[in-house]
Amino acid sequence: MTIPPTTERNHTSDTNPTAQRHPLTGYGVIVPSERIPGAFASGADYAEPTIVGNLVVADGAGWTRHPDYDASVRRGSFAILFPGDLSLADPGFPAERVTAYLDAVMPIIGSVSEPGAKIVFGSGTARTIPAGVDVTAARARFAQVVVETRDAAERNGMQIVLEPLNRDETNLLNSLEETVAFLDEFGIDRVPVVADLFHIMLEEEPLAVVQALGDRIGHAHIADAGRRPPGQGDWPLTEFITALRDGGYDGPITVECLFEDFEPELEAALAHLRQLA
Repeated sequence: MTIPPTTERNHTSDTNPTAQRHPLTGYGVIVPSERIPGAFASGADYAEPTIVGNLVVADGAGWTRHPDYDASVRRGSFAILFPGDLSLADPGFPAERVTAYLDAVMPIIGSVSEPGAKIVFGSGTARTIPAGVDVTAARARFAQVVVETRDAAERNGMQIVLEPLNRDETNLLNSLEETVAFLDEFGIDRVPVVADLFHIMLEEEPLAVVQALGDRIGHAHIADAGRRPPGQGDWPLTEFITALRDGGYDGPITVECLFEDFEPELEAALAHLRQLA
């Protein structure tokens, strides 16, 4: 993939208080638009906006940018790519619907993204293999979708990162090892994977795998036990971060968790993570 060259810029002095440094560094948080100001007020280094229902919304038979989305700041990562009603691993599902979605949405994301921005491809409902569908055929179809999505992102100056999700969220690609093996099996290059501590812990995948696959990791998410904010549980946060760094991943880490009181809990979580680093 060819990404336009960029120079690091610090937008913190801009008039928009939610501006951020690019390339991304430090700790950010996955948020819908209405929480972005609070995220920066709480000390986040960046925001990782959600796509479906936030950046893009259905408009009749198509998709359009949400009229309230603040496009004044370009961002370096995004999450929640596909809506659940697109069946990505069903060979019987109309492929043209997936193509039409990508053709509509990728330029919208690209219009508000930094060059080389990461798009997290999780979308557990959309990629779940429906009951009765042949698993081999489903895996082959999903591989086609991954390639199509990768190429659509690259045409718009971005990169997808494929996220393993625990088996309560999908029946396709649950662990880092499985996801990397899938990409290799189908010869899919230029697609890094996401190391997400929540899914790693639920799948009981050893943190040694994170370190061993460090050169395949392109993005990271973190939460504490029960998907609480970091510092509120007993999960091995330090060991996870160490495994990432020892494996060669030196990128940002995004908080993805459930908040009861967003700003105070995020502020405490970020302070806790920075103390560990």
